[in-house]
Amino acid sequence: MTKSNYKLTEKDFTQINRRSLFGYQLGWNYERMQGSGYLYHILPQLRKMYGDGTPELKQIMKTHNQFFNTSNFLNTIVTGIDLAIEEKQGIEGEEAVAGLKAGLMGSLAAIGDSIFGALIPTIFGAIAASMGAEGNPLGIFIWIIAQMVVIWFRWSQLKVAYREGVTLVTTMQHRLTAVTDAATLMGVFMVGALVATMVNVKVAIAPEVAGVTFDIQNTLNMILPRLLPGAIVLGIYWLLGRKNMTSTKAIWIVLVLSVILSALGILAKP
Repeated sequence: MTKSNYKLTEKDFTQINRRSLFGYQLGWNYERMQGSGYLYHILPQLRKMYGDGTPELKQIMKTHNQFFNTSNFLNTIVTGIDLAIEEKQGIEGEEAVAGLKAGLMGSLAAIGDSIFGALIPTIFGAIAASMGAEGNPLGIFIWIIAQMVVIWFRWSQLKVAYREGVTLVTTMQHRLTAVTDAATLMGVFMVGALVATMVNVKVAIAPEVAGVTFDIQNTLNMILPRLLPGAIVLGIYWLLGRKNMTSTKAIWIVLVLSVILSALGILAKP
């Protein structure tokens, strides 16, 4: 048996999407990253294509269990194209599938992580958090709706990739870099907006100089509004670049310093 006579059904697509959403990362490891997860989420379909226990199935399982790592939000694009090739060529498409996975995983990782891992959570998270901070309960629904749209997108892209097959790769290839750069630039803007709106730090001390009260916070605002929050964020970025520094350690440092400086009356409640 070299070519598959099996055609994927709607039930197959549902099973693949369900396994992708809930089980894709369960086998993550430092040796092969998502390799075992990729094999797991299409294994039932591989069995139908090649036959359970056949040499072809064992061979293609070894291929799919190799190193693979891409964005969880776009991984089924690779899956759809992969299965379209295997459905048509069977084990003869093994080399093409391996090359496809190696070639696409980096590009899709950059796009998926930039848009769905950073940009969308930043935008809708900021909106939801701002509304929540003002006591508006609609903020949580905005966040839920945004995540539901993302899940719908993840669910629907599998069939599109399967239907378009390799043509999808050639169609989208020249747009990958532009989309990635645009998403990265938008993410930088959103981080700047978050710093200005969500990081609230005020200096409490106001010493008297020659009988005149010197308001340090007001002076900082005259130099550059939101200067102190910006400086703190840059300091945290610098801190995270230090050796043996983790995000958890940085959070604890910020919390402890905030408590100490507030207790000493240096920082005021925003």
